[in-house]
Amino acid sequence: QVQLVESGGGLVQAGGSLRLSCAASGSTASINYMGWYRQAPGKQRELVATISSGGSTNYASSVKGRFTISRDNAKNTLYLQMNSLKPEDTAVYYCKAVCSWGVYWGQGTQVTVSS
Repeated sequence: QVQLVESGGGLVQAGGSLRLSCAASGSTASINYMGWYRQAPGKQRELVATISSGGSTNYASSVKGRFTISRDNAKNTLYLQMNSLKPEDTAVYYCKAVCSWGVYWGQGTQVTVSS
């Protein structure tokens, strides 16, 4: 089992920055890769960024160059640094961990970007 707890969301003006954190606990050594996803009202959940256990990253085209995903394995924490935020980035952001036996999600953290 893996437990994920996100934090760092909030209200920010367009052009501002936020850093999201996702603290993992449990069988963290078995996590293959982790990622951030988001879901805006009335829309499907979409990929934002992923990072493998080896550090390889992947970004949605809409956030490339503005967001940076990273992980601190010693602290079992995943981060998402979000810069140059836009109103269309408003969503609930979820942390995801993928293990060989299953997929785990956090409870989500709200990010609201005002224009």
